[in-house]
Amino acid sequence: MASTESRPVEVDTLSALTPESQAMLDELVEQSHWNQTAQDWAIFSRLGSVHVVRDEHKRIVASGAVLPLGDSAAWISLILVTPPRRGQGLGRAVFEHCLKEVQASGRTAMLDATPDGERLYRQYSFAALWRFTRWHRAGVGGAQTGARPHAPIALETIAALDGQALGFARHALLADLMAREDTDVVRHAEAMAIVRAGRVARHIGPLLASNEQAAAQLLGDIASSTADALFIDVPDDRPLMRDALCAAGFAPQRGFARMALGDAAPQGMTAFMHAVAGPEFG
Repeated sequence: MASTESRPVEVDTLSALTPESQAMLDELVEQSHWNQTAQDWAIFSRLGSVHVVRDEHKRIVASGAVLPLGDSAAWISLILVTPPRRGQGLGRAVFEHCLKEVQASGRTAMLDATPDGERLYRQYSFAALWRFTRWHRAGVGGAQTGARPHAPIALETIAALDGQALGFARHALLADLMAREDTDVVRHAEAMAIVRAGRVARHIGPLLASNEQAAAQLLGDIASSTADALFIDVPDDRPLMRDALCAAGFAPQRGFARMALGDAAPQGMTAFMHAVAGPEFG
């Protein structure tokens, strides 16, 4: 008689991204309806780690990733499970693997959680710091006539304000995002943003500004200068940004909670952060 005991889930760490593993990770993103690209996975592989669960055919059916940020924090993200294998404990297993890695490094574990994820992470004593909402605007027909709000910005300029907003530095991540051929680094008055390509929409973020009015104006300029579909993740306590989003044709898609484990979470000047880099990057 076959054993009815469930087998422990085996989590493997990818030593490198091969064309085969990359294709399976891309398929997992598509099945999960997320926006990440191969370049996003490459950041985790190069600067952090990628962990996977495989089925009996060696196909990747679940994933998780860890990205160290500065000396004090590490981001856990891309906890994805293929739809047919959900509800079997694979996501929990890969998350626990990621969490152990972060704890072994002595950094504070942080993440952005969907409502379903928040219920899971609270079981591990993660606490919500603040909340934000993903907004989406579908692509619009016809070419836009507005001037593209592009301006050369040094990495150190945007990294300095980003570090103040978050309480930790992430120069290598920002350098990677800014160096992509399809990325625009935009600036207007007292606001600046990175706009990069995604699987289904261009992503605006981080969007940093000394005040919300400047941030809202830059958002409007970006939206009016492109016909592409757009995503942006905006803190919930930004009424001017919310008004600008509605005026530009955005609609709220889903909520997130920024969460941290323990009392040592980095403290930044979050009033400078008007759109995050994305749930995968913080």
